[in-house]
Amino acid sequence: MTQQAFRHSQNISGRRAWRGLLGVIVVIWAVAGSSGCSSIRNFSLKPYRINIQQGNYLEEKDVDQVQAGMTRSQVRFLLGTPMVEDLFNSNRWDYFYYLKIGRTQEVYTRHFTVYFEGDQAVRVDKDLGNTQDGNSGEIMETESG
Repeated sequence: MTQQAFRHSQNISGRRAWRGLLGVIVVIWAVAGSSGCSSIRNFSLKPYRINIQQGNYLEEKDVDQVQAGMTRSQVRFLLGTPMVEDLFNSNRWDYFYYLKIGRTQEVYTRHFTVYFEGDQAVRVDKDLGNTQDGNSGEIMETESG
């Protein structure tokens, strides 16, 4: 190999090394520059957490339809099977709803109770919900009269 050919091959390998180094620098610059984009909406490096939902989700329109004087079958048709049917007191049906939002850890709860005498609803208690922050919803009571 002649001296000129040797220099030419060194020149080409030197260019390849610089191109590779330039590629690495560009990648590092892009990663470092994009770290300022962490304020993008809903961007987080935290692990994904699922929402935890338990109980009977009750629509407000269905809850508002339950009144004193309704039969057990009518209440069950509107709201579904109660979450808790007390074994020691068969005249009380409790509907609970619990939702914990995964990322924010906010907790929402609702509680709805129907009291019966025989087959007729005589009283309805509505707890319209609260959050973990202590913001309580309105508690309403409806009795037959």
